[in-house]
Amino acid sequence: MRLYLIALILLSSMVYAEAPRVVPAILDSIPHDKSHFTQGLFFDGKELIETTGQHGESGLYRRTLDGKILDSVRLAPRYFGEGSIAVGEDIFYLTWKSKKAFIYNRKPFKYKSEFYIPTEGWGLTYWRNALLMSNGSDELLQIALGGFNVVGSIRVTDDGKPVKNLNELEIVGNTLYANIWQSGKIAVIDLPSGKVIKYLDLNWKVKDVYRNHPHIDVLNGIAYDGKYLWVTGKNWPQIYKIAVP
Repeated sequence: MRLYLIALILLSSMVYAEAPRVVPAILDSIPHDKSHFTQGLFFDGKELIETTGQHGESGLYRRTLDGKILDSVRLAPRYFGEGSIAVGEDIFYLTWKSKKAFIYNRKPFKYKSEFYIPTEGWGLTYWRNALLMSNGSDELLQIALGGFNVVGSIRVTDDGKPVKNLNELEIVGNTLYANIWQSGKIAVIDLPSGKVIKYLDLNWKVKDVYRNHPHIDVLNGIAYDGKYLWVTGKNWPQIYKIAVP
């Protein structure tokens, strides 16, 4: 498993080579529950909202920076949870292959309704009055609130080449940060053009964390607190605060 992960990191380093890479400085860290297979991460005020995956383990959590869980709810075991985002008084929570997304009351968590999604669900954010969803391809779907129909799409490219495996998403103005699944990089994407401006290269941190915790999974999870980005991974022991280059 260790050699496989290292091989993936090395392979990913060769795939996306056009846009410049920036190695961000890590400024601080906070604890993260290693049982959480992180799929979505975002700030709600000074608290973090996290959604997790795996059948029988998928859930929605509100937590403090020191790790105290303030609220939580679990999905039925048949669902594999994915990314999430809050809009108004609602939290939208994707599932992976069930073609379904759930809507919960923002505070306190309470199931409200659900809606159909046309593809797999991976990452989710909100931009220009629509949900913006990744599905593991190079395409981001724009989904209208209310009817939840697809009203547009954005293709993500690097020097004209498609950038696939887009996963967890975080929006800052018209800049989108996207984890690239099975890599140690975060794509920094201009919207609405979909062009990759640069990559935040965290391969060194992935290797460092894996060295001490060989059973972790990939880098996944990006949250913005208004000044800094916070990043983590599936089953990682820490969430890391980084400067926004």
